[in-house]
Amino acid sequence: MDFFFLLQLLIVGTIVGTLYGVVAMSFVLIYKASHVVNFAQGEFLLIGAWVCWWFLTEFQLPFVFGFLFTLVFMMIFGMLLQVLVLRPMIGEPVISVIMVTIGLSLFFQALMKWIFGTTAEPFPPIFESRYVELFGIINIQSVYIMSIVVSGLIMLSFAWFFKYSRTGLAMRATAFDQQAAQSMGVSVKQVFAMAWAISAMVSAVAGVVMGVVNGVSHALAFIGIKVFPAVILGGLDSVVGAVIGGLIIGLLEAVSQFIDVELGLGMNLYQVAPFYALIIILMFKPYGLFGTRDIERI
Repeated sequence: MDFFFLLQLLIVGTIVGTLYGVVAMSFVLIYKASHVVNFAQGEFLLIGAWVCWWFLTEFQLPFVFGFLFTLVFMMIFGMLLQVLVLRPMIGEPVISVIMVTIGLSLFFQALMKWIFGTTAEPFPPIFESRYVELFGIINIQSVYIMSIVVSGLIMLSFAWFFKYSRTGLAMRATAFDQQAAQSMGVSVKQVFAMAWAISAMVSAVAGVVMGVVNGVSHALAFIGIKVFPAVILGGLDSVVGAVIGGLIIGLLEAVSQFIDVELGLGMNLYQVAPFYALIIILMFKPYGLFGTRDIERI
């Protein structure tokens, strides 16, 4: 048994799981504010990655500026999407809104393929050294180190945002009871727009990191589906659950890959293991580890 290989997979699995947790928080943010499950979340990653790649290659911008411009673009994109497409759906059945998000997913996938093609494109080099050596025996990609720092900052920001900021408190109040929140002066429309804007920005962060590691292609949108087991595992309405769910799924993928390689199965177990976890959690605890028990099944 190759313990160094296992250790390397566990470290990478933890980092990737942290990214999954960030994307899962995007799902939770929209659900907490509007009770909508956004099935176009994976396309948010894809759009963010393509936009950042376009800024870096077309305008030759330094990565920091390209990344910041991407976040601004995604904030405006998320806000406009909510105002133009989702806001007219307020008051409609939840299943109708979900079907709209599925339609958006298909539309954005086709749009990105039409604009950027179907070939994977590499990001320009960002760091002088592609790998960082840990403990003298393990090499980790530099972008993964950057991602875990950024992911940690995003998680701390979310915790502060929901607990202390006025907008965060307004989102919590809106999620609890929209009519009561509105009667207290909270603008539900602004809360919804803000939730979609933040969700789009946070998803773009994960999209850029994944794009730097693997190149940008339409396959990035699949991460939105892979993260869904993490969201259900942690609880659809729990920010803490999203983080823990993401870490569990990331580590589960690492262990599955190790078993696959060690036993020579060649079955790509790490690709399907999260969905086995999804089936098990839906069978025995459909509200997740930290979710509210009375959330509606959809």
